[in-house]
Amino acid sequence: MTTLEQSRKLVTDIPGPGSIELSKRRVAAVSHGVGVTMPIYAARAGGGIIEDVDGNRLIDLGSGIAVTTIGNSSPRVVEQVTAQVARFTHTCFMVTPYEEYIAVAEHLNRLTPGTYEKRSALFNSGAEAVENAVKIARSYTRKSAVVAFDHAYHGRTNLTMALTAKSMPYKSGFGPFAPEIYRAPLSYPYRDGLLDKEWGTNGDLAADRALTVIDKQIGAANLAAVIIEPIQGEGGFIAPAPGFLPALRGWCADNDVVFIADEVQTGFARTGAMFACEDEGIEPDLIVTAKGIADGLPLAAVTGRAEIMDAPHVSGLGGTYGGNPVACAAALATIETIELDGLVERAKQIEAVMKDKLGHMQADDDRIGDVRGRGAMIAVELVRSGTAEPDPELTKALAAKAHAQGVLVLTCGTYGNVLRFLPPLTISDELLLEGLDVLNQILTEL
Repeated sequence: MTTLEQSRKLVTDIPGPGSIELSKRRVAAVSHGVGVTMPIYAARAGGGIIEDVDGNRLIDLGSGIAVTTIGNSSPRVVEQVTAQVARFTHTCFMVTPYEEYIAVAEHLNRLTPGTYEKRSALFNSGAEAVENAVKIARSYTRKSAVVAFDHAYHGRTNLTMALTAKSMPYKSGFGPFAPEIYRAPLSYPYRDGLLDKEWGTNGDLAADRALTVIDKQIGAANLAAVIIEPIQGEGGFIAPAPGFLPALRGWCADNDVVFIADEVQTGFARTGAMFACEDEGIEPDLIVTAKGIADGLPLAAVTGRAEIMDAPHVSGLGGTYGGNPVACAAALATIETIELDGLVERAKQIEAVMKDKLGHMQADDDRIGDVRGRGAMIAVELVRSGTAEPDPELTKALAAKAHAQGVLVLTCGTYGNVLRFLPPLTISDELLLEGLDVLNQILTEL
């Protein structure tokens, strides 16, 4: 376990003098295009706590955007990474390969949904893995078009910006974007249900709407792949209505279209299953993973059906750092920790604690329009009182005041009105409830 005391403690204002000094250096040295959510600078982190350079201890409800799922500096990760660094840090798997890469691929082939024969390839980031999944799908199908969905987020590279729905801050001013990318309507139960209750609960109905657009505007004959997050991340933690994903999956199978599940944010125990696809028994052709895979070291993967993964020509996939041995050591330790420490089950416990507390808050405050999500991936959508109109100003103010009181919480959503919670699975119930109590108090004051 971490040696960092698991309690919230403020010894200075937020930010403190040390963080203020580092902010001056950042402004002078770092591109202004790199934004920061919170003006504090980390010194240590572990469990459910981040300690800054001024000695303030903050409750971590973000996990570095769903990365440190097993907690920062997790003991097995520290041990195995340290040992790997002492052996070698890099040879490039494409030059002189090593066992660690193969071992990670074996675990991914074992753990991801689907009983068919699989292959994996390792990369550096979620966006890079998404790009490679599209490459693989195009190589296999010999078709070019790709469909993504409303509210989607898939990355910041040129191709993944094209797949991403939201303009600011991800796309604005950075075009032109990659061609042959199309968009279909998502199932968004809360907002669909405001128009028609059946639309909010009937995933098959929402799928018919999406598939009509896909069929009429693109056509299966031209479509290489459909890519979707089983629960959207940046778009607002939107979980489609039951039946939506299976209907898409079935249509893809019937029409020789590769179904790609982007589980960059939802993967590795985050949603109360090892992968979010498991909730409705979805077996994707390709699954993209990153973030929680290696407890903070840069690693990503594409895993899928052997015949699809083997379609690209030899040396068509790769990258200098892809599957770096130190990152692979971290991934092996992360998977071991999830399985041995029962963290899938822990994610379900966190969901129960959070939904109970947030449900009571919602009952007392009509500005909480929706509470949603699964496992330790929970969100509240904030609206103006008496309406369903998004309230990004309230969301921004609530997050800022929470930060000032030592609770790190993130925002998201197409309309900027969603508070998202991604606590490490190693956080205690006490810290979790304390963080939510702080938010509840602030919401009352606002």
